[in-house]
Amino acid sequence: MLNIYKRAANDMKDGLRLSAVWMALAKEDIGDQHRNTTLGPLWLVVNYLAFAASFIFLVRVGRDDPNYPAFVATGLLVWFYMMDVITNSVTLFLREENFIKGTTLPISVYVFRFFAQSVIRGGYALVGCIFILAVSGSAPTMVWLYSIFGIAILVMTAPAVIIIFAFVGALFPDSQFLITNLMRVGMFLTPVFWTYEGTGGIRHFFYYWNPFTYFLEIVRFPIVYNMVPVTPSLIAIGIGCGLWISALWLLGRLCRRIVFYL
Repeated sequence: MLNIYKRAANDMKDGLRLSAVWMALAKEDIGDQHRNTTLGPLWLVVNYLAFAASFIFLVRVGRDDPNYPAFVATGLLVWFYMMDVITNSVTLFLREENFIKGTTLPISVYVFRFFAQSVIRGGYALVGCIFILAVSGSAPTMVWLYSIFGIAILVMTAPAVIIIFAFVGALFPDSQFLITNLMRVGMFLTPVFWTYEGTGGIRHFFYYWNPFTYFLEIVRFPIVYNMVPVTPSLIAIGIGCGLWISALWLLGRLCRRIVFYL
């Protein structure tokens, strides 16, 4: 068991040494995705704003909550990041098949490459979120700084999620379709744009037993409710630690065998 984690640690360490490589590749990937467009990567901001506006102006009908724009903006920021990481991780090793078979780069290089891409895309969405908070009249407070800590937890958990779902996608190719569909449905089962008022029923179940809820709350609560989400933070950190333990085990166990599954 220790050898498995040692192998994973060595792979991660070797991958971090090549940070200049995967950072350059990640930036190139973002540029290629928006090549020959007028706005370039700014389309990421436009897409976020269009989606957020749809919920704010359509779902808000009949609501009198002045914080609802901030509620939706922060919820979509976190959800889009999580959805991007999960759905695109499933096909990561399949997309990188030629590189994995043709080079001796550490497997973590591909993980960090996609991780950097997701952070860049998330950064553009963050710009859109800040814009909505500004135009909606949300007044910043010192508690808002805790959202930075929440975002840090979310980002630090992402590489573990990428590793897990990348191996799942390589071992079970059909999982990419299953997970993509589950994430689409999951958006409506997660309090991204709906609120939980403390009553029972189906919302109670999907609020408390949904792990995505806690990653939403650690970013949302300081901004929307001006409160530090202590319990959600502890739960999110616990989930993150569990994911990292599982991810490192998979990496150490399968990093040398992945080429045979592609």
